[in-house]
Amino acid sequence: MVDVQGTVADGFEPVRDAFAENFARRGERGAAVVLYRAGEKVVDLWGGRKRADADDADGADGTAEPWTQHTAQVVRSVTKGVAAAVPLLLHQRGQLDLDGRVSTYWPEFKTNGKERVLVRHLLGHRTGVPVLDTPLTPDQALDGISGPRAVAAQRPVWEPGTDHGYHAQTYSWLMSELVRRVTGRTIGRWIAEEISFPLGLDLWLGLPAEQHGRVGRIAPVEAPAGPAAQGLRLRPKRSVTEAYQDPDSLTRRAFGAITPLPDENDPAYLAAELPASGGVATADALARFYAALIGPLPSARTARAGGRLFAPATLTLARTEESAGLDRVLVVGTRFGLGYMLHGPASPLLGPGSFGHPGRGGSLAFADPEARIGFGYVTNGMQRGVTADPRAQALVRAVRAALADQKA
Repeated sequence: MVDVQGTVADGFEPVRDAFAENFARRGERGAAVVLYRAGEKVVDLWGGRKRADADDADGADGTAEPWTQHTAQVVRSVTKGVAAAVPLLLHQRGQLDLDGRVSTYWPEFKTNGKERVLVRHLLGHRTGVPVLDTPLTPDQALDGISGPRAVAAQRPVWEPGTDHGYHAQTYSWLMSELVRRVTGRTIGRWIAEEISFPLGLDLWLGLPAEQHGRVGRIAPVEAPAGPAAQGLRLRPKRSVTEAYQDPDSLTRRAFGAITPLPDENDPAYLAAELPASGGVATADALARFYAALIGPLPSARTARAGGRLFAPATLTLARTEESAGLDRVLVVGTRFGLGYMLHGPASPLLGPGSFGHPGRGGSLAFADPEARIGFGYVTNGMQRGVTADPRAQALVRAVRAALADQKA
């Protein structure tokens, strides 16, 4: 049995129960979940081991070190939702036109049929370049130069703007280079200076060396079968399985844009600025970030809008459906706003107005403006699945139940 640490406000006890059950029944190793409601923290829980590959024995080598309130974690594609805030805030400040052509800011991008690609196409996964004809090595992926050059030269696999497919890896270089061209800053520096520091977030895109000791070690873990996955399909459809097995499919090629896959525990990987997958954060930072997108945070360091990031018009843009239907890469129906996944069967969130982003293997963060909720869940145990992890979904169901009971 794992000793779950932390606190919950009255009425949110179901979240603590679900979090404990994740360890007992759903294969959790080390994790944390935080919930903000109307700018105030109402759930703050953590438990398990800092290393997913640790056993239960106490070892002098540190492998059994416990997860603490301050443990941070690489959150994979949850990073996409954080990165998406940057172009939206630049638009809010009048520095970026979402309906402008990418080549206006990045002239080299207009080659090979990409002349008419709009900024909003990048955010809605409609650019048509989820793959690279020549995958990058891990060193090339991290150097900040090879990735932007590769996506600028890449010919689209469908006409940009006409369809959508998840840009699993190439999102990194599309987003980072656009932000660099517009602002003169790297996207990691922009997030640090304009989001993380003002809001007091333990959230990094480009982890400083002095913070590396706080980061949990991820590892693959098997998801349990049967009742532990209540309400979820653990066995993927045949078409999805075949897409992941076919080396020529857009699915395999999109996730294989970096080949071989990099070591996500490597300090060099964590120090790189990969907005598709390389963010490092605590659960509190993610929940607080999403809470700040939709409403003021009383304890924010900045006086700008009382700590609120998105103006009402920007919030509308973020969660207005931009792409929907069969995803050419994920081979399931997905819904995207501008940079954010929206509530739907492939990625269930709290309700119809929710927006956020999951991370492949488990982590999840989102906001629900109607419920005034900011949610952050991070884990070091990477289970199979891209958009609807059983542990994250158990927590979301518990939040939904707690809110419903409070209304009754």
